[in-house]
Amino acid sequence: MGHLPGVFFDTVGLSDLFPFKMPHSIIAAVDLGSNSFRLQVSRVIQGQPYTLDSIKETVRLAAGLQPDKTLSETSQHRALACLKRFGERLRGVPPEAVRAVGTNTLRVAKNASRFLEQAEALLGVPIEIIAGHEEARLIFTGVVHSLPRTSGRRLVVDIGGGSTELIIGRGLNPQFMESLYMGCVSYSTRFFPEGKVTAKLFRAAELAAATELQVLIRKFRAGHWDQAVGSSGTARALAELLEQNGFAGQGITAAGLDFLRTRLIEAGDSRQLNLPGLRPDRAPVLPGGMAIMYSVFHELGIREMQTTDSGLREGVLYEMLGRFEHKDIRAATVRAFAQRYEADLRQSRRVEGLCLTLFRQAASPDNYKQYATYMAWAATLHEIGMSIAHGGYHKHSAYIIDNADMPGFSKPEQAMIGALLQSQRGRLTKVANRITGRDGWLMVLCLRLAVLFHRDRSDIAAPRVRLALHRHGFTLDIGTAWLSKNTLTQANLESEVRYWQALGLSFQVRAVPVAKLPRR
Repeated sequence: MGHLPGVFFDTVGLSDLFPFKMPHSIIAAVDLGSNSFRLQVSRVIQGQPYTLDSIKETVRLAAGLQPDKTLSETSQHRALACLKRFGERLRGVPPEAVRAVGTNTLRVAKNASRFLEQAEALLGVPIEIIAGHEEARLIFTGVVHSLPRTSGRRLVVDIGGGSTELIIGRGLNPQFMESLYMGCVSYSTRFFPEGKVTAKLFRAAELAAATELQVLIRKFRAGHWDQAVGSSGTARALAELLEQNGFAGQGITAAGLDFLRTRLIEAGDSRQLNLPGLRPDRAPVLPGGMAIMYSVFHELGIREMQTTDSGLREGVLYEMLGRFEHKDIRAATVRAFAQRYEADLRQSRRVEGLCLTLFRQAASPDNYKQYATYMAWAATLHEIGMSIAHGGYHKHSAYIIDNADMPGFSKPEQAMIGALLQSQRGRLTKVANRITGRDGWLMVLCLRLAVLFHRDRSDIAAPRVRLALHRHGFTLDIGTAWLSKNTLTQANLESEVRYWQALGLSFQVRAVPVAKLPRR
């Protein structure tokens, strides 16, 4: 079912699973953006990350996205060479203290999975592909931690290489988040081939960006926020240009953007633009980023914008600290989903308890430590599909998880939980494409058995059982007397045996004296 970083934090109903301690004094974040790859290594002092080392390499992964939505070999080689260097820098940092995230280009590239296999081997840690809304949330987290506290609402704009994130929030809490498919690399490639700039091309890029912005103008225009903040590369590059050319003491202004627009068109080529503060590596993608920012200012009614270097990677670091300190946003998301979809929490707790008992019996200690939290979340959410319909509720539950915006969760994490929910009942052959390896099937079996044994939804304790994983499948030992008194469950277990046989795996149910079984 794919590998995920180790889990050390508290969550729904799991307060006694992992004793808390701050496990690492050094943590690191890797941001695989569509324009640049960034590595930030920080020391944790009194719960705050302080930068020890920061590396940025301009990879322009989005420029290698071909018409068929595959990454070119050249762009992959460039990216892998960078990640090899990052991997060397991360030697000595425990893998569980590193979090790597991929953004827009890796979200859309059809051959991303093959690239990621090589990338993870070089980097030495798993790479999570995060959804646009999750990227926006992490950006906001990174930005607000870098700025003075304020009681007002902030608009944060982050123009990346392949996407633009816009967030409105108050304090540390994002309230509205959007991710638009437009970025400095993609727009520069699309509208300004080889750096050529004309008034007509610039207008076409502005109109394309304005069209994308139309969907959010009502919520994001001036009057709905008190301060505008631009984060990361494009915003900082524009601010530096304006500051060094006397158009802003700090940040970006509408008048300054008018100046840059005029100078770009006059130059006719971004690489020929002779302005103090323009870095050679920024020049090729300046027109695309500039056109997007110009439209953002115009469409949303922004007059001036403060900027910050902080963004996604800082958000990832603060998120890691939150998980270590039992403040995992994912646990809050699970609780919110359970409440929104009116899950029966008493039933969820029953299923969770037996599910984790079975998983502890059969899984290796490392796998239990890594996946028990996800199992608990799946148990909590397994019936949310009943809010749509009882018939096929497991499919509805999986659909919700697969398609919802879930703050804190990466795409692989959502896919894992969605796969568990879809496979909690019924034929297993229908979900075979979503589960990999015996460990993945073990997780499925534990949830299925927990649901099966608690079908009566009563508080009567489930029977004493023992689940074991072996080379060709699984064995469940259950008390002889209990099994003979519960013929419906026995019939359901016989059906379960047939489901696993159809999949090509062995599942045996053995009646044994209760004295030979472990106590729960």
